[in-house]
Amino acid sequence: MDISKIFEHGSLIPKSAIPLYNQIASALAENIKSSILPAGTKLPPERELAALLSVSRTTAINAYRQLEEQGLISTRVGSGTYVADLAPPIQPSSPTVPWSQLFTPSLNTQSSSILRELIASTSAEGIIPLAAGMPDPALYPLIHFNRLFSQLSAHLNGADLGHIPTEGYVPLRRILAARLTKKGYNVTPDNTMIVSGSQQGLYLITKVFLEPGDYVIVESPTYLGAIQMFSAANARLLSLPASGRLPLDILEDYLIRYRPKLLYIMPTFQNPNGRVIPIEERHELLKLAAKHRLVIVEDDPYGELYYGEQPPLSLKALDPYGGVIGLGTFSKMLFPGLRTGWVTAPETVINRFALEKQYIDLHSSNLSQKLLYDYLTEDLLDDHLVSVRTEYKRRRDLVASALKRYCSPHLTFTLPTGGFYFWCTLNNGILTRQLLHEAAKTGVSFVPGEAFYADASGARELRLCFVTHPEEKLLEGVKRLGKALHVLGNNKISSHTRPSVTPII
Repeated sequence: MDISKIFEHGSLIPKSAIPLYNQIASALAENIKSSILPAGTKLPPERELAALLSVSRTTAINAYRQLEEQGLISTRVGSGTYVADLAPPIQPSSPTVPWSQLFTPSLNTQSSSILRELIASTSAEGIIPLAAGMPDPALYPLIHFNRLFSQLSAHLNGADLGHIPTEGYVPLRRILAARLTKKGYNVTPDNTMIVSGSQQGLYLITKVFLEPGDYVIVESPTYLGAIQMFSAANARLLSLPASGRLPLDILEDYLIRYRPKLLYIMPTFQNPNGRVIPIEERHELLKLAAKHRLVIVEDDPYGELYYGEQPPLSLKALDPYGGVIGLGTFSKMLFPGLRTGWVTAPETVINRFALEKQYIDLHSSNLSQKLLYDYLTEDLLDDHLVSVRTEYKRRRDLVASALKRYCSPHLTFTLPTGGFYFWCTLNNGILTRQLLHEAAKTGVSFVPGEAFYADASGARELRLCFVTHPEEKLLEGVKRLGKALHVLGNNKISSHTRPSVTPII
């Protein structure tokens, strides 16, 4: 139908206290709910709607965004905007269990499911995902693992398939402890525990140490999985700025004022901003932590993935007082499906973790641990790391060049010296959520900056992963992002001559 008939003369009031985008959204919503605009109706593009109603394109964008948030319309990449199907779900003929009434209370925030969504987005058709942080499957060392698996399966016996210690496969713990010792760690197999990915290690730390109301210090920004984990435990988060010099004065104030249980920190190639804390600041941090007997949780998933000089020794290696719990994983070095990480901590702590872990899964997968042990025994990991460092550095440089070419002046970034990510800042008044909406139309995704903050910060920041795809796909993804940025940037410029509209944030 002709959508202009919905807006009769005078139905939009420019000087009303109700913003124009609200007026437009309300009128369309009323017609959608009354089926005047039936499900499947294609709505005009934002630019066309803006011209039709003599409003700015920003107003049209915000009107559609409000309708999309209400579930009344949906955007199909490369096709357009359509009225959503509002038909009520078919009710079962017989009563069902009221599942939602039986669940325990859970955290329900806007970012509470973002980890699942990031993983799912990697397989979305037509989308180039620059969001989820995972290695490129084309670089997985499958030749070696296929060979090792064939050898293992040919000689399996009952003992290989039975239970193993909750702390992990003993030979793997030995060889891992030896590898960490070469990197300066003061560890033994007894204070090294194998977990199902470092995320499980983080869960065990949360379960063992935190009660509702306990204070935890986190960097700002920081790993979104840590924010979710601590928030789900009803801990109170204290934010520590994660740019520039480590703010030890703020940290000490927190220690005196709040007596926090933990400091969670990623000092090497921090996720998301890529920062590396210099060796001098690491010593100063540890000196302050020792003074206040602060427990530090050091998460180090990217320390082996450097693209220049090796990073400084880890906090765990420098630890003078035995208060650092180390988290590591093979997911970023090898492949995430291995689901094998580790925790290093005093033996008393490892024993307590084992008590909690046995309630979850008794122990992590025998076969994964045995395969990984065989891989490490053949000394294959270091050669693999040399290979992926070379390739990821090439991709990093390509993306840096493409961002400068296609996304300037609307986006600036910090060149990472290791890890997986570019941390970017939007300029010229562009908000990340506006870009996320526009980028979806071009077929590219990223993680908005708000996901990495415990407060309401990050409205103009975003994270891009540069390792998951080959160069051609990365270049196309940045081109699409640049296209979305320039649409928003041009709209910002043109909107200066029109009445301002408050964006939906």
